[in-house]
Amino acid sequence: MPDTKTSLSAEVIAVFPDKVRIVVDDIEEFRLAEESLRVGSHLQISDNDNVALIAIIENFSIEIKEDSNGSAKRHYLIEAYPLGTLHDGKFQRGGDELAIPPKKVVPASKEDIKKIYSSAFDSSKQFNFCVLSQDREIKIPVHGNKFFNKHIAIVGATGSGKSHSVANIIQNAVKEKAGEYDGLNNSHIVIFDIHSEYASAFPSANVLRIDDLVLPYWLLNEEEMEELFLESGDHNNYNQASLLRTIITINKKMMNDKVERVYFDSPLKYDIQKVINCFFNLSLETHNTDNPLNVIFEDDTDKTFVDNEERIKYYSDEPRNFHPRQNKSKERIGIKKGSYADGSIDKFIRRFQSKVRNSRLDFLFGERAFNTSFDAVLKQLTGYENKKESNITIIDLSGIPFEVLSITVSLITRLLFDYAYYYKRLHQDCETPLLLVYEEAHKYAPKSQRSRYRASLTAIERVAKEGRKYGISLLIASQRPSEISETIFSQCSNFLAMRLTNPDDQNYVKRLLPDTLGNLTASLPAMECGEALLIGDSVVIPSVVYIPKCEPKPSSNDVPYMDIWKEEWKEVIFNTLIEEWEK
Repeated sequence: MPDTKTSLSAEVIAVFPDKVRIVVDDIEEFRLAEESLRVGSHLQISDNDNVALIAIIENFSIEIKEDSNGSAKRHYLIEAYPLGTLHDGKFQRGGDELAIPPKKVVPASKEDIKKIYSSAFDSSKQFNFCVLSQDREIKIPVHGNKFFNKHIAIVGATGSGKSHSVANIIQNAVKEKAGEYDGLNNSHIVIFDIHSEYASAFPSANVLRIDDLVLPYWLLNEEEMEELFLESGDHNNYNQASLLRTIITINKKMMNDKVERVYFDSPLKYDIQKVINCFFNLSLETHNTDNPLNVIFEDDTDKTFVDNEERIKYYSDEPRNFHPRQNKSKERIGIKKGSYADGSIDKFIRRFQSKVRNSRLDFLFGERAFNTSFDAVLKQLTGYENKKESNITIIDLSGIPFEVLSITVSLITRLLFDYAYYYKRLHQDCETPLLLVYEEAHKYAPKSQRSRYRASLTAIERVAKEGRKYGISLLIASQRPSEISETIFSQCSNFLAMRLTNPDDQNYVKRLLPDTLGNLTASLPAMECGEALLIGDSVVIPSVVYIPKCEPKPSSNDVPYMDIWKEEWKEVIFNTLIEEWEK
């Protein structure tokens, strides 16, 4: 403990609801010998009742005044943010137990600081992945349940250590075990990896690259189908969307005739070639002027359908040849073009066919996608694939064409949400909680009204708003938090704010953080790699922490330009490169 002289060298001169102002006569006597004193250091402010207020230094200044002898004397003014009280070795948020005026101000010792964190939660609830930045021998635990069952945001500029932090948290999570047993624990984590960074950090993960991923088109919902096939701004979109819903629903009924109730969004198979057949026939159809269900064919025969559903089924089987709409050599009175034979869906059909036949979209429309089963898709995404069980599934988005990136993220997110929903509905409890990690989330969940992001935004926002009750939570990682949907970001309860250099990003984080450290947030641009402001429901007090680099590492390290440039000239095999490019 500091001696009387040290304790009297500092005095509280003002107390505000969110700030304590202290004047120090001799900074060298005030400082503990073994510790430095700086912004972020902890102070202990106490009365005579064995209660100490713990505060963290926000800023300090020097004031020069004349003493009674006319000599200039320095006084140090410290402003500190009160965190809570330490009472009989146990820390509590708030400071209403402290008598005013407090009698003693001293730097908090390492043991006092350790007590703040060690007494915060029961040891069985603690989850450790970081240490106090100013003293890296002090572990900073979070409440594991509160950390993972409430959405997490990790933000930081490129080079701030964000990828290492994400990987470190996940590596520690999959190691946690209640007792001694062999094999995997029950963690279930899905990482949306847009830059192929995380496979190296998780050697045993189930990595789904574009050649491994199977996301059958017959699982797409209405919003995803419209984003994929409709052209933004086309005045015929409403009619095309309505027609698409009708044809697909009828085709699902045809292929699943034993299912009692079939809707457009039902996760049931249908043959997309039959849908193309139907569109083709509708674009050429001719029918009786007085009866649209009386269709006229090329050989001058006709067929009258009972209703529109029977007509769609007939058109779906194969391409048909219709009576010429204009034939001067052989006219037939009473023939009229079909409703869609006016060219209004021709562009839509060409766009539809080009997407379905695009080899880069085989993971959606290829033979494997058609032949796979619904349970095989779910097992692949959740880590339950036969003989490939894994805590971590990495969706490598780097090979996904940009035009379907949003739809891919949307479909996977929606399937996982529905999995969690129906699991809890069936079992009345959540036994396989999921964590969805969105790396560079601003790429597919931006603050944007553009139609190309609508599907993924809707899916992720749904998880953000409703997921926790079904055991599905988010970890949002981004270097541009100001570009992320506010709906998603505002639902996060735990934050790791790393170095941010963009003023818009800094202000955005300050505004959204549920717990503020006042001027300490000004340190965001100056944080070293791995440092972060940890704040939220899961930590006993907001803290500036250091997250060590993980091992094995994600492949996100900077390229050592000068080291490579100094080496001997390297040849490039362009043919091999182009072959990979053209895939």
